[in-house]
Amino acid sequence: MKRMLFLFTMLMPFTGFSQANMEAHYRVYDAAQKKVITIDELVKNVKNADVVFFGEEHNDSIGHYLENRIFEKLYDNYGEKMALSMEMFENDVQIVVDEYLKGLIREKNFIKDARAWSNYKDYRTMIEFAKSKHLPVIAANAPARYTNMVTRGGLPALNGLGKAAKAYLAPLPIDTATGAYYEKFVTTMGGHSAMGGMKIYQSQNLWDATMASSILRYLKKNKDAKVFQVNGRFHSDQKFGAAAQLARYAPKLEIVNISSFSDKGFPNPSWDELASLGDFIIITDPGVKRSY
Repeated sequence: MKRMLFLFTMLMPFTGFSQANMEAHYRVYDAAQKKVITIDELVKNVKNADVVFFGEEHNDSIGHYLENRIFEKLYDNYGEKMALSMEMFENDVQIVVDEYLKGLIREKNFIKDARAWSNYKDYRTMIEFAKSKHLPVIAANAPARYTNMVTRGGLPALNGLGKAAKAYLAPLPIDTATGAYYEKFVTTMGGHSAMGGMKIYQSQNLWDATMASSILRYLKKNKDAKVFQVNGRFHSDQKFGAAAQLARYAPKLEIVNISSFSDKGFPNPSWDELASLGDFIIITDPGVKRSY
């Protein structure tokens, strides 16, 4: 069976909403078929994928709900083959994540020692689901101290690290993607003058490449795995960023990406204008309160 790696972010407990009325607050679009579909259809349509990227807005309550729903449904289909991979944890805390999933340490210690994000409540449901089903969670991100090194000194600064430190990173040298991704990054940062040179873009590429490398390392050790990757959507929209780095490392992998975000055009946005962002586009209701 083909491998499918899914990196995803956790669900925020959504009190006050039933599954039925939640469906009124999002739309799922299949870019290939050019039609609105259900979550069940999305899960069915990614059955041949090796890796599914879920690109989120970090404070989108509906997006967190849908991540969790998709994760659970993928588990229903693929069981123990599933793995969760997350931008939200840096890979030098993998041992802490594993200890918590095995029930060896308290949640309080896990949150502190794994350096959980301040909005961990938005991801807790997914972690607890993985724990209850004995599913692995991949701490995929590069340690912040190293991305900060690159922001200050560029990618050459990493050459001064020792072997143990480099093991937490994608293989050096890091490929710095040029072209459309670079131009998109510059625009997002407010232009070349606001960006402050290439170093910050190089740190973005280290971030992307390390998440991709973390996924690939897991897949090499778990040949039949299916992994769901959760990250901010800038890292995977248009299959740029981490998705592009993974495709470069392993061209034969079947990679699918989901782009999820709120849109003022909800519930009937201009799908043709959004379709280039992902294989599947999820538009959420901007009227629903954000998680922070």
